[in-house]
This record gives sequence, C-alpha cells and structure tokens, in this order.
Amino acid sequence: MRHFGHITPEVRERLFHRQPGEFTADSPARLLSAALGATLYSPATRPRLADDIRKQAASGVVSMVLCLEDSIDDADVPAGEENLVRHLTALAERSGTDVPLLFVRVRAPEQIPDLVRRLGPAVRLLSGFVLPKFTEERGVPFLEALADAETATGRRLFAMPVLESPELLYRESRVQTLEGIFRAVDKYRDRVLALRLGVTDFCSSYGLRRGPDMTAYDVQVVASVIADVVNMLGRADGTGFTVTGPVWEYFRVQERMFKPQLRQSPFLEVQAADLRARLIEHAMDGLLREISLDQANGLLGKTCIHPSHVLPVHALSVVSHEEFSDAQDILRPERGGGGVLRSSYTNKMNEVKPHRAWAERTLLRAEAFGVAHADIGFVELLAACLSD
Repeated sequence: MRHFGHITPEVRERLFHRQPGEFTADSPARLLSAALGATLYSPATRPRLADDIRKQAASGVVSMVLCLEDSIDDADVPAGEENLVRHLTALAERSGTDVPLLFVRVRAPEQIPDLVRRLGPAVRLLSGFVLPKFTEERGVPFLEALADAETATGRRLFAMPVLESPELLYRESRVQTLEGIFRAVDKYRDRVLALRLGVTDFCSSYGLRRGPDMTAYDVQVVASVIADVVNMLGRADGTGFTVTGPVWEYFRVQERMFKPQLRQSPFLEVQAADLRARLIEHAMDGLLREISLDQANGLLGKTCIHPSHVLPVHALSVVSHEEFSDAQDILRPERGGGGVLRSSYTNKMNEVKPHRAWAERTLLRAEAFGVAHADIGFVELLAACLSD
C-alpha cells in the first residue's frame, strides 16, 4: 500500500517531486507509525463491514480501527465480536484482497486472546489492537495479553494505547499517571506503534464539547494535557513515541460539495482552483486549523470518525518542496559539525544542530507521504484526489 495509491500514476507524477513510498503491514515500525495518517474508526457492528473495509482501502485509507468499545452499545459487544470475526474471515478468504492496516479496539484484555483464537488464519489481516483508557495499572494486562497473542500466532501485533483517563486529565495526578504510562509502554516499546489521544473523554470529564469553529487547542484544559503528553512521551531524543492527533467530531461530505460545482463551473482552471479553495475554507476550516496545530505541537496522524476527514489529513501530511529542501540541507553529511546556513529558498535560517531532529522527522514523513512539487499545495492535492 501507499498513500495516494488510489489515484493514477500520471496524476501522482504531476503532484509529487518525490512519490510516497510503498509499505506493508510488515514494514519497520518506525515507518508504519509515521504512515498511519488518518486512522478511520468504524463500529465493528456494521453489517457490511468487509465491504466497507475494501471500499475505504480503495479510496485512500491506509489504517482503520474496528471498534468494540465506546462506538457500540454495551449490549452489542457479543454481536460485534461475532460480526468482526465473520467479516475478517470472509476478507481473508478472498484472494488478492488489499486491506488497510487493521486494528481492533477492545474493552478488556481477555478479548485479545479470545478474538485471536476465533479469527484463526484470518488473524493475518490484523496489525494489532487499540487499548482504551490506558494507564499503567489498567494498561499492563492489555500489553501482556498482546504479547501472549503474538507468541501464540507467531505474528507481529502492535498496540496503540489511548490516553483518555481522568487521572491523566486531572492536574494533581497527571505527572504520576504519565510516569506510569511511560514505564508501561517503555517496557513493551517494540510493540507500541503509537499513542492516541482521547480528547472526547477529556472534555467529558468537565461537561465540555468544542464547537466546529474551535480546535482542541482552544480548550485550555485539553490543550494543557496535549502539551504534557508530548513533553513526557513524545520527545525526539529516542525515548519518545509517535503521538497521534485527536478526533474531529464534525463532518460534511466535501466530495458532494465539490463535484457538482466543478462539473458546472464554466471558469478557467485558475478560477476553479479559487472556487475549490473557498469551499475548503468554509467546509473544513476548523478541521484544517486543528491538523495544522497538531503538526505544530508534535503530533502525527489523526483519529477520524468520517471518511471525509481522510483526504484533508493526508493532503496536509505531504511534505512541501520547501520543507524537503530545508531538511536535506540540514542533514547533509558535511553539516555534521553544525553551523547556520541560509535556506535554499533564501527566506529563513537553518541552524543545523537545533533543527536536526525536525529534519529527520520531516524526511520520515516524506518517505510515507511524499514530497509535493514546488507549485503544488493542499488545494491541488485535495482537488486531484476528488476528481481522479
């Protein structure tokens, strides 16, 4: 699989200075954690789950979570498990079926070995499990169950803990909780692909819900948690983990908005691009601002609950030609001793030692999402995906 693999090679050639790289579920964890992108959540109870998975893979989704936790009613868990096993088994029996990286969000540790046993050979479709309300005390049994399932199947299975507990939110217990989370995930470092933020649960603890014109960073009690999570768990010194962006709760089906306008537009290409830009601004302003703030605050990828969020997340994850040029300049072997240099775009200072970690992270993102041509931006990337 690859990002933007659902569009034609000719279009990708027009968009990318360096194409997004190919990867599989067996690729190195470092690349997979960067390549998760927009991780689309789906209730495991969906009656056409296998078809939904295939449809999303064909439209550019590269990671999905099949949820047995908060997205379904407590009474529906047994039916959800049965539905999940039946549909994944059917998918596994279809030869040549391409699926995204698939994770199951469970409620209890004992679900992990039980689902692995019931899936049998179809477990090969799973990349791992999402672990809810993760703290050291609650999380270690999940990680132990995952390790046992990995041994039983002989298959690499990743964990994605969700950081969403009240102990993490409350100021008096936050540091102690973060220290415990670090001990747990550090012990199982090879199995932890990414840490996910449960901002909806954070807001719930205070009876809050952010509106469509506000980002998670506008809710100060939430923003402070994100900052502390990145501070203690997302460091670039080799001890940190990939931390993904919070869910965006609001959606409009942008593709339906775009296509009639583009079909009916008598304008020239430049004017059509302006129209697309205006539609983007009005339909996705909050989401786009939050994605940009995610990246500025050290988060990579995003939890998504609607397919219309996927393409904007991926389009904004593509490395710009300017970023790529800066990163390459900073990491040139002859720059190993440090120093300061003018960027090749002649608009900023690149300081080799302080900017090295940023440059390494940028080139990893470029490997996963590609590098745009100098004249290609977000609007062009999104419009190409919608019209292809």
